[in-house]
Amino acid sequence: MRMQFWMDAVQEIYRDNPPHHPVAQELAKAVRGHTLTKRWLTRMIDEREKNLDDRAYRTIQELETYAENTLGSLLYLTLESLDVKDVHADHAASHIGKAQGIVTCLRAVPYHSSRRQVFLPIDICMLHGVSQEDFIRGSQEKNVKDVAFDIASQAHVHLEHARSFMEKIQGKAFPAFTITVALDSYLKKLRKADFNIFHPSLQRRDALLPWSLYVQSWRKTY
Repeated sequence: MRMQFWMDAVQEIYRDNPPHHPVAQELAKAVRGHTLTKRWLTRMIDEREKNLDDRAYRTIQELETYAENTLGSLLYLTLESLDVKDVHADHAASHIGKAQGIVTCLRAVPYHSSRRQVFLPIDICMLHGVSQEDFIRGSQEKNVKDVAFDIASQAHVHLEHARSFMEKIQGKAFPAFTITVALDSYLKKLRKADFNIFHPSLQRRDALLPWSLYVQSWRKTY
C-alpha cells in the first residue's frame, strides 16, 4: 500500500496535482524547479516493491541491479537538481550507486545476522562454501572473509570506474558524489580488519568523516 501511494503520488505530481503530503509537496517543487525525470522516481519505487520480500540476492549482478535502480536513480535525480546533464556524470553515478549498494549490503551484515537474516549474494557464498548459518554465528573463518573480500572488491572496482570519468565531468556535479568519502572509509577499515566483517572497528563512527568531506569538496574530487 505504501509503494502504491508513492506511485500514485508521482503520477499526480507530474499532472501538477500533488497530494496534500509534505514530502509530495516538496517533491513537486523540485520536479517543477529542476525538470526532474519521472522515470528515475518510478524506477526507485518499482525496484523497492520487488524487494519487499527481503530475500537474499541470488547473484552479485542482482545486487548491482537493485543498487543501480534505487541508489543510482537517486544520484541521477541529484545531478538533475544540480542542473547537470552530462553522459560522463551519469556513468559515474551508475558506478557509484552500485558501489554504495554493495557497501550498504556489507555494512548491514552484523545487524541482519543478529536477526537471523542474510542478504549477501548467494553465488559468492556458494563459491567459497559459506552458508547463511556461518554469518548468523558470526564466523570469522577464512572462507567467510573471502566472501567479504570478493564483494568489497567489486565495490572498489565500481569506484575506480567512476573516477575514470573525473576529468570529463563538470565541477558542479561533484557535490552529488560526496558519498564516495564514506564508501572509501568503510572499505579501508574493512581491509585493515582483514575482511572480518564482524570486527568492532567497522561498527564505530568515523570521527574524521566531516573533515574528509571538507577536503574532498575543496579538492573538487570524488
